[in-house]
Amino acid sequence: MKIMSFNTQHCLNYLEQKVDYEIMARAIMDTGADIIGLNEMFDGGIYCEQTKKLASITGIENYYFAKAIDDSDGPYGNGILSKIPFKSVETIIIPDPSPKRPGGWYETRCVLKAELENGVRVLVTHFGLEKDEQENAVKTILQHIRNEKCILMGDFNIEPSNELLIPIKQCLIDTSTGFCENKLSFPSDNPRIKIDYIFVSPDIEVVSADIPEIIASDHRPHIAKIKF
Repeated sequence: MKIMSFNTQHCLNYLEQKVDYEIMARAIMDTGADIIGLNEMFDGGIYCEQTKKLASITGIENYYFAKAIDDSDGPYGNGILSKIPFKSVETIIIPDPSPKRPGGWYETRCVLKAELENGVRVLVTHFGLEKDEQENAVKTILQHIRNEKCILMGDFNIEPSNELLIPIKQCLIDTSTGFCENKLSFPSDNPRIKIDYIFVSPDIEVVSADIPEIIASDHRPHIAKIKF
């Protein structure tokens, strides 16, 4: 089974700076992914229902949008496309820090949690930019990954050496161990950092992993082939 984590920047073609559903759908289809976690998706407002739109173009029947906030441009959050039917799916809001650091760049975030019919739990998230937001995100995630066959993916906005990842790495395997060489994900045309991740529980085997040289969004997608 192939997994894909993809921050689409609301389906904005990075090079042409226009909304482009076809290039995002082609990036998804070219990887052959079975489960796709999507970040920075709109669900109406000045845009269409973007997760549904990508599901339609790719022909992937099972999809869900998880709203984190009501942005001025419309409902905004994470999405999932899955070739495997959902058993259940829900949106978990990550608590905002209190009090917030003066002058900080805060935005409420969420975790999309899907239980698939094959017995796998999938979590899709997008961490905030502030450290206290990220700490709350880690705490929220840890409540939903212990003793579960699961996949965790998304844009974490932190690099692999960040100590905030330690509790997650103590529970899950970072699929980047399957890279054939060091791979970076952002920005897509000339990546300088890795902030996108796919983690799996220890009972899932990582067959391979990659960050292909796809320039569609401002992030390159992260993919992993797994077996269980």
